[in-house]
Amino acid sequence: MTSRNIRYIVGLLIFPLLLCSCDPKRLFEENRVVDKGIWSSTEKQIFEVTIPDTTLRYNVYLNIRNAMEYPYSNLYIFMQTVFPDGRIARDTIECALADYDGRWLGSGMGSVKYNRFLLQNGVSFRQKGTYRFELEQAMRVNELKGIRDIGLRIEKNE
Repeated sequence: MTSRNIRYIVGLLIFPLLLCSCDPKRLFEENRVVDKGIWSSTEKQIFEVTIPDTTLRYNVYLNIRNAMEYPYSNLYIFMQTVFPDGRIARDTIECALADYDGRWLGSGMGSVKYNRFLLQNGVSFRQKGTYRFELEQAMRVNELKGIRDIGLRIEKNE
């Protein structure tokens, strides 16, 4: 392999990292792969986020990647938020993954679709510190097939 080819390959590997790091609004984003695309009712996806500034407002998003073998048009999720002082809030979230005609929503080509759902717009976190977000599927089945990834994104609302 020539040095020119090596530089080309290294450039291809570094370029996506540069694109990801150029997101000044993002405070936190992490996506978790669901093992074998089957989300067990006993498996929580846990995200810990440190909020450094209580004067700013933030947008909170839920990221979901689903495969076409997902058997439903929507997804219900329980989200438990543990505040830095130990208080707990619990919400139920409904995410529409397909329209009324059964066409998949979201972006992506092929058999996997990506959706980003706005959970909270312009929320202010009143406590500095680490917040814990626990997500669990609430679809009344023990093994939910077709969910590939679950993620959380928090960005500055500017």
